Amino acid sequence: MAALCQSPPEKPAESLYLQLRSVALDPERVYRVRDVSIDRTAIHITLEDGTLAFTKDVAGHVTGAFFEGEGEILLAPPNQVERSSMALLTGAAILEERFVTGYFRFNDDTYGELKPSLRPAENGKEFVGEWNETAQNLANIDALRLLMTFSRELPASDGVQAATHPERMWHARLQGVRLGPFDAYYDSDAFEQVWAGQTRQVENENFYDMWTSFSLLPPGKPTSLVSSAGKMDAISIPNYKIRSSIKLPKGLSAEAWLQMEVHEGGQRAVLFELSRYLNLKSVEADGKPIEFIHNQAVEGTQLSRSGNDLVAAIFPRALRSGEKIELHFVYSGDVLSEAGGGLLYVGARGTWFPNRRLAMSNYDLEFQYPVGWTLVATGKRVNEPSTKQGEQSARWVSERPMPLAGFNLGKYKSVSAHAGDTVVEAYAATGVEEVFPRSTMEVSSPAPNLPPNLRLRDQTMRVPLPPPSPARNAQSVADLSARAIAYYSRLFGPYPYSSLSLTQQPGAVNQGWPGLIFLSSFSFLSEADKMQLNVSPSLLRVSSGIIAHETAHQWWGDLLVWGTYRDQWVAEALADYSSLMFTESTDPKKFRAVLDRYRNDLLEKNKDGRQQMDAGPVTLGARLSSSQFPDGYTFSSYERGAWLFHMLRTMMQDAEATSAKSKNKHSHVTEDEAFVRALGKARQQFEGKAITTADLLKVFESELPPSLWHDGKKSLDWFYEGWVNGTAIPRFELEGVKYAPKDATVQVTGKIVEKDAPKGLVTPVPIYASIAGRSVLLGRVFVEDSETSFHLTAPAGTRKVVLDPEQTLLSRVH
Repeated sequence: MAALCQSPPEKPAESLYLQLRSVALDPERVYRVRDVSIDRTAIHITLEDGTLAFTKDVAGHVTGAFFEGEGEILLAPPNQVERSSMALLTGAAILEERFVTGYFRFNDDTYGELKPSLRPAENGKEFVGEWNETAQNLANIDALRLLMTFSRELPASDGVQAATHPERMWHARLQGVRLGPFDAYYDSDAFEQVWAGQTRQVENENFYDMWTSFSLLPPGKPTSLVSSAGKMDAISIPNYKIRSSIKLPKGLSAEAWLQMEVHEGGQRAVLFELSRYLNLKSVEADGKPIEFIHNQAVEGTQLSRSGNDLVAAIFPRALRSGEKIELHFVYSGDVLSEAGGGLLYVGARGTWFPNRRLAMSNYDLEFQYPVGWTLVATGKRVNEPSTKQGEQSARWVSERPMPLAGFNLGKYKSVSAHAGDTVVEAYAATGVEEVFPRSTMEVSSPAPNLPPNLRLRDQTMRVPLPPPSPARNAQSVADLSARAIAYYSRLFGPYPYSSLSLTQQPGAVNQGWPGLIFLSSFSFLSEADKMQLNVSPSLLRVSSGIIAHETAHQWWGDLLVWGTYRDQWVAEALADYSSLMFTESTDPKKFRAVLDRYRNDLLEKNKDGRQQMDAGPVTLGARLSSSQFPDGYTFSSYERGAWLFHMLRTMMQDAEATSAKSKNKHSHVTEDEAFVRALGKARQQFEGKAITTADLLKVFESELPPSLWHDGKKSLDWFYEGWVNGTAIPRFELEGVKYAPKDATVQVTGKIVEKDAPKGLVTPVPIYASIAGRSVLLGRVFVEDSETSFHLTAPAGTRKVVLDPEQTLLSRVH
């Protein structure tokens, strides 16, 4: 049930919400239907033959209906990417599915639209008796979304009715004959107005497979006010002040003051994220209490895609464009747990305060917490912890607007390092969480140092070793991060904050937040410690570069945030490739080995025999992790994404090298390199703002050398369409190569054959002359067909040419 807490004496919003989430079918509105069509833009539904019952009125609106009989839905995705996604998850590129039941929810006049085509059913009461409970259970799914619409019609304190908003929301939950239960949505207020998908369980893990999702509107340009849904946000919160008290082992209580600015008025309800495990006691607007609804169970809807820890704040009148309002939230609850080893787990890491997701804000955070524990937060600590009545108090203030704010708590020991004027501190406990993997040692008797109860005669046994101590390795963690900061600062511009804290946390998750990095206990161990543990090789590989990766997020993901879920890969791939460049600066062989592993990972087959690259292009974001490819997001966004940036970098290097006739194009990365210059421009242009994939490619186009102008256009459209928005890993081979001496050169002609590639894929393939044991770059040839002819000039004595010997392309190798 929803947590509907204290609010003003009259609670019209609560009453409306409760009606919307449990509305029943109306026995007086049950109809026989035959060949009735419902069209919502790209969604076409036909109710061929059956019974249709509408719901009772809620605030004068019919908001739902339940159908049983024979029906069909047709939904055709508009482009190849979405058709491929649909085919991967449903087995067909177009959704054409018969269904036997359907629950429909809407905020438009579907009832009035269909009524002329309906005739009363004779068995209305029996139909309602059979399906009413099902309909009422399903009503909860869209109740909060409908509240956002109909709250505009609530009585207003100023007597002024809110203007009607021309939005349209329509949802069908259908029981497919072949596909089982699934959803189809149209929502004119969403970033992508049409989508369809279903919940599937694989090995006790639930996935929401998003079959397709697309916009019917031309793409816009994100700015600093764009929400993580990709739309211009009508509301922004430029300033937070939060005062929190932590009561171990679980409790957190807090008051939060938010300065809210209204950029587009008219609404009566505003959504915030707040953990469902927190009890919201009151919300005030400019000192006066307002209604709120803390929803704990929003499943399967657009809201669910953003998370289900939501609060709707209901204002007593329509908001006005340009106004500023101070909100005051009071809440408490159990969102912490003690994991052992001197570590706490903060379960509501991103939802411990009411927020609007990834939006730039200033934060003033103050915490009271028990003596004996160390608390570290985002921002700059403005005072040393003070102790009073057995509690400590400390305060952190952001140095610039940040997209996230959080804290970590443990019985830490701390060490420090420096990167120029930047202080880097690592906080680690002497122990690890209770569920951490334990290492063992094989011993054989006699073993006099063992207790008598463990001694065995003429046998071997394995005994547990003492758990590792992350605090022992904290200095190397701080030192490595400091070196990474110095490296990134030289290439991408100054570190954005005055300090960085790296903190140990239980679990396997690592996250880089502004000035605060959460590292798993595993990431604090030495290589020797890791090798002693019985863990998977994949975990060993991931942990090896995680500190540099999370440090890079201080630039990519924290200083610059992504525009929409389709752009999140930019932050992850840039952080990953930045960490690889850092690795390359000291260990080029390891850099090469990691890229090779990434390529092999993408070519690896899952349990169904599909290669991991088939999960989809990086532009599908979190949708990549599906029931078919549970790890699809990691493989595509991180690993393919890193390869995409490596391709861009080496293409630009080659272009500069051939134009300057340089022989040392890969010897050292400098801030003067075109690829690095472009990233520096991106940082300057978009710091404190959201960046899209298109934005970033435009920046790279500004540094694009003429030799990479495909068809004479200074554009990377070909790279986006084929590589960023594609999944291919092609193979390239030489055929029919001929060498003809001319003057002091050799004219080389032949064909490049492309295999395992979709039609129209464009790739600048580098060709090298092999002379006396060294490779000389002749140039790059744009390959865009199964066979592409070339004619290049090579140095005298050339008798052999090779394709991409340095493996700068994400391609299959022999």
